Amino acid sequence: MRGLVSWRIVSRWITASLMIAAPFVQAAETIKLGLNYPSTGRYKQQGIMQARGALLAIEEINANGGVLGKPLELLTANTASKPDKAVANVKTLAKQGAAMLFGGVSSSVAIAAGKEAAQQKRIYFGTLTYANGTTGVEGHRHMFRESYNAWMASKALGRYLSDELRGKKLFYITADYSWGWSTEESLRTFTDTMDAAQNPGVKVRFPRPRESDFVTALEAAQASGADVLMLIQFGDDMAHALRVAQRMNIKDKMTIIVPNLTLGMAKAAGAGIMEGVIGAVPWSWQVPYQYDYASGKTFVEAFLKKFEAHPSSAAASAYSIVYQFKDAAERAGSTQTNKLIKALEGHRYIGVKDEQQWRKLDHQNIQSVYVVKSKPRREILKSHLHEDFFEVLMKLPADEAARTQEEWLLARKTAGKPSKLQ
Repeated sequence: MRGLVSWRIVSRWITASLMIAAPFVQAAETIKLGLNYPSTGRYKQQGIMQARGALLAIEEINANGGVLGKPLELLTANTASKPDKAVANVKTLAKQGAAMLFGGVSSSVAIAAGKEAAQQKRIYFGTLTYANGTTGVEGHRHMFRESYNAWMASKALGRYLSDELRGKKLFYITADYSWGWSTEESLRTFTDTMDAAQNPGVKVRFPRPRESDFVTALEAAQASGADVLMLIQFGDDMAHALRVAQRMNIKDKMTIIVPNLTLGMAKAAGAGIMEGVIGAVPWSWQVPYQYDYASGKTFVEAFLKKFEAHPSSAAASAYSIVYQFKDAAERAGSTQTNKLIKALEGHRYIGVKDEQQWRKLDHQNIQSVYVVKSKPRREILKSHLHEDFFEVLMKLPADEAARTQEEWLLARKTAGKPSKLQ
């Protein structure tokens, strides 16, 4: 399928990118960045997009003089979306000299990798890691999350759905791990559906849910008489669940909400199956054009030119992280970890959208959140590369989306964690 590429092609891009930098490398030692991401498995498309975004940023930065007079070099390792493999990768990448580590699609992977990065005295930037715990109860001073969290996404969805959901019954189908749990809890909070007897749900095994698991869960949703289905699944799992829901004609009876969407997930499900599905995104390629974000439009057009595909939020996250590393190193005058942490904490910047901030309190990236709805199939199929899936319905500003300091401290205290990142 056009726009979906194999790991071999990504490897060729990495090789080509490093070859472009070769004359520079001869003149100066490189600064190595370690990308820890899935190039295989059910989240590989999100992983491939991260590699693309990182490569584009590195190519641009090296063409403009590198960082502190040195070119960037990308080291990569495949997590296969497995926490133990991600931890082993961090050890290897640190041994190979990576000054900074980033990546991840599963929150369990990012949390485990981030803890090992702390042991290796390296910063870890989380890309697609939405569990509240990543910068909440599991947060530490070496972890910086570029993406939003479940709280922020759920708050935006709750705000948008507040009128539409009044008096309606919800049913939750939740991936049975950290991201799923915290997303369901946050969604129930912001949609006023904490009563599980009135708004029931089921957990679906994670990882590797079977089709029979989705069939059983969707049958329970049908039997409940619910009006709205909260489908808390991600990557290929979400696409699989939606295909089963389509076969069971559930979309004719229930509004489907997928709390965290990406372009890759939408493409995997298909234009017809995605039609009318509502969700939240930290960014989509339509956002810069709707809100006139100049840097975001420049990124989209550069990505399109290089890869003949639109960037997803995963690509935007990796691209932004590489630039944030560059800017922090230049402000600090060093790639030393403690100096990078100080340079990042509290820093405000404009990247591919409106203003964002690395909050000192928890190292959560405070940013606006967007609620989207998948367009009708006929419109998607008429669009360039058949990739114009999302209609942007609303934006929740950064300061309204984020947990307050008091809310963050309460969660840490309840979990027996210190009130300051260690």
